Amino acid sequence: MTAADKPETTNTNSDAPTLEFTGERFTPENTREIWYEHYHRYALASQMVDGLQVLDAASGEGYGSQLLATKAASVTAVDISDQAIIHARQRYAGTENLEFIQADCCQLDLGDKKFDAIISFETLEHLEEQETMLAGFRRLLKPGGWLLISSPDKAEYSDAKNYSNPWHIKELYRQEFEDLLAKEFPAVSLYGQSLAFHSIIWNLQSSGKYQSQVLGDGELGTTENLQLTPLYYLALCAATDEYFPKLPELNLFADQQASVYQHYYHEIRKNMAAGELLLQRDQKIAELEGRLKDSQATGAWFSRWFKR
Repeated sequence: MTAADKPETTNTNSDAPTLEFTGERFTPENTREIWYEHYHRYALASQMVDGLQVLDAASGEGYGSQLLATKAASVTAVDISDQAIIHARQRYAGTENLEFIQADCCQLDLGDKKFDAIISFETLEHLEEQETMLAGFRRLLKPGGWLLISSPDKAEYSDAKNYSNPWHIKELYRQEFEDLLAKEFPAVSLYGQSLAFHSIIWNLQSSGKYQSQVLGDGELGTTENLQLTPLYYLALCAATDEYFPKLPELNLFADQQASVYQHYYHEIRKNMAAGELLLQRDQKIAELEGRLKDSQATGAWFSRWFKR
């Protein structure tokens, strides 16, 4: 069986404990928008690595490395965290073409010109030595190799939201990101990623003008049509199709304020605040119950004493 013939299934040890979510390192048990953001990047990368020797730099929990291994000839996953590597070795032990190594991504001693592809998602912003890491990546790549790397846009991720991520050391604006990459890689093709709520209208009879990836029941499906079930149908009708006005194969609609997304965030914040209040209430109740038990025990002692 070749790497391209491998089924896109997750091969995990179900008995392995989950890795604790610290607020920064993603784990597959996380929900909401962070799940889509992280899985989408690896899902896209997985279809680019058929039969390749791949390095996953800053592999974290290991779920993405395992997904890459369903297609790649081999995957070497590296992370600076001992805890993450120990966990990943246990959870993904059944994947033969995947190895996990504890190492600093800025000081990789894995052999020059060894890899066909390097994947490194959400790593740069955690480092001060960004140029050192990229120079190391260039050294590790074969002459025809390529790097797929991601980093948040400081303008949108932090400035626009007045937010400061305590785990980020050096975030970059778009121009800074492009300039940094250009120092080691003469060819750079930039893509954007954003999670948004849209209304989607698409041609159900399309021959395929776009791509869709859906992860479900441990399998990653990829088609050239949307893997969605329509809630509504729109039918364009005429005597013959030559009278049809020209429509795009895929049409997206959203408002610039992202109102549905903002409402979603508002509800999440309310739920989190309510959860904190409930936790404080439960702690207070437990404290009062403890005092009541102590008071009852003291009262019983006095009662027995004065009955003598």
